[in-house]
Amino acid sequence: MPAIPLSSAPQPAETNPALIRNFSIIAHIDHGKSTLADRMLGITGVVEARNMRAQYLDRMDIERERGITIKSQAVRLPWRTDGSDYILNMIDTPGHVDFTYEVSRSLAACEGALLLVDCAQGIEAQTLANLYLAMENDLTIIPVLNKIDLPAAQPEKFADELARLIGCDPSDCIKVSGKTGDGVEHLLDEIVRRIPAPQGDASAPARALIFDSVYDVYRGVVTYVRVIDGRLRDHDQIQMFSTGVKHEMLEVGVISPEPIPSKGLGVGEVGYLITGVKDVRQSRVGDTVTTATKPAQVALAGYKDPIPMVFSGLYPLDASEYPTLREALEKLQLNDAALVFEPETSAALGFGFRCGFLGLLHMEIVRERLEREASLSLISTAPNVVYHLTLEDGREVEVTNPSEFPDGKIAEVREPIVRATILAPSEFIGSIMELCQGRRGILQGMDYLSEDRVEIRYTLPLGEIVFDFFDNLKSRTRGYASLDYEPIGEAEGDLVKVDILLQGEKVDAFSAVIHREKAYAYGVMMTGKLRELIPRQQFEVPIQAAIGARIIARENIRAIRKDVLAKCYGGDITRKRKLLEKQKEGKKRMKMVGRVEVPQEAFIAALSTSDEGDKAKTKK
Repeated sequence: MPAIPLSSAPQPAETNPALIRNFSIIAHIDHGKSTLADRMLGITGVVEARNMRAQYLDRMDIERERGITIKSQAVRLPWRTDGSDYILNMIDTPGHVDFTYEVSRSLAACEGALLLVDCAQGIEAQTLANLYLAMENDLTIIPVLNKIDLPAAQPEKFADELARLIGCDPSDCIKVSGKTGDGVEHLLDEIVRRIPAPQGDASAPARALIFDSVYDVYRGVVTYVRVIDGRLRDHDQIQMFSTGVKHEMLEVGVISPEPIPSKGLGVGEVGYLITGVKDVRQSRVGDTVTTATKPAQVALAGYKDPIPMVFSGLYPLDASEYPTLREALEKLQLNDAALVFEPETSAALGFGFRCGFLGLLHMEIVRERLEREASLSLISTAPNVVYHLTLEDGREVEVTNPSEFPDGKIAEVREPIVRATILAPSEFIGSIMELCQGRRGILQGMDYLSEDRVEIRYTLPLGEIVFDFFDNLKSRTRGYASLDYEPIGEAEGDLVKVDILLQGEKVDAFSAVIHREKAYAYGVMMTGKLRELIPRQQFEVPIQAAIGARIIARENIRAIRKDVLAKCYGGDITRKRKLLEKQKEGKKRMKMVGRVEVPQEAFIAALSTSDEGDKAKTKK
């Protein structure tokens, strides 16, 4: 999000709600949302040609490097058509499944959505997911076919597919090129014509929905709102509905695309508020803002809290950085409401946090942002999901960390299940089904969207897809498949905890909850990996993998032996045997009192994702 300038700019006049249009751009990842947004910024004149750059609204370095949108960005565009001046409030949204929560919040602040489809790739899994989100919010949907300038574009074919999906005529699909600007002016006219104006009562007590917040180092929390009823004026005293906390508004304004202060925000307008508050927890996304003098009695609906799908531990390499990590997580949670965390202690890694994420990309992005923005060096443990257990005595236990898995008698283990939708060319059906069956998937149905594109629906355990399922899916389909998934509940599973024992002692950090059929393979892999990583001792060290009291895999780290026979250059064999027996007794005593110290590098390599493990091995 942009930094808020202190200088005063021309004050935008209050806009008649009938001349406002609020819309979002939704699509699958890499279908050209940010490029289309760039063209709209150029055509409406809010960004001069000399200042224009690719992905203009993507403010983070990480977004530019990866070419993806992570944060929704709101911008106000002026547009003149049919002799009237309109205000278009556009929100550019992410496309990846892990950032669906950002999309759902953006849609709640709009009356319409542009459903963008790449003319060369067609409808993909996230296209469908975002379409259903927009339909749930009862938005007006404008189907748009992008990238018509590509040689491989098939606009007519995909217009038919899109028309069948939405239930409109193929001629209703607007064909544009975000790159060349072809058809974008016509699209802006159609936005004014098709999307309804916002409805609200200007004389009612003020009610505004917080759809985003960011932390500005100079001015504190910047809150992004959409006004539903009434009016918010500069220097009003406002009140947060959920907490009842009151603040004075120091500044109110709109984003076009840089922040511009204004006198206030009326019905249907989208803008920002600054109160000077530094506490990031006082501006919750989904909360209702009202005025303290004439407060509203009923809060707005807000949002459904996102459910973390994947859990991982984040630990600072240097224990003294723990307070810095806590502060960085709190600030990041304001920018990313889907992130949840709680303190955790590991015998191996010290103090850290157990964090919940919406998926693996979300986890990767959060970790990278923490390292960049707070200059931290972090270790992240292997991702896992939440299990619910029923013990034989009837007690219910929730497990987010394998080390919490009880050793007692367990009556039932329930694991989260997701409904996965895979869209791919029909030639890959066999290899997709083979992959899903291998991950304990159950086929729910299959539909052909066209002669050569198929939609396959499976129910799968979340634990089977959080790690490398998507990578395998892409490699089996030469990159053509797309995946979307949503949680649908829990199911009983034959899951066990695999413990790793070093010299008979459990090392909690290496425990894993895994399906019984795959436990042996995990045990063999982990013991083999640790045999390479743990340095040799003066005595032999057994590494074992166990389920309860049963050992399922074992490796030995051979002892470092001193050559005690070096001084024997002759004489009777009994002399040599005596020296070897003496050494053997010493080794036995050492084994009884000796402890195996696992180096930090071994923990990093064994617990982390493969890239970090390789780095640790290289260091060693």
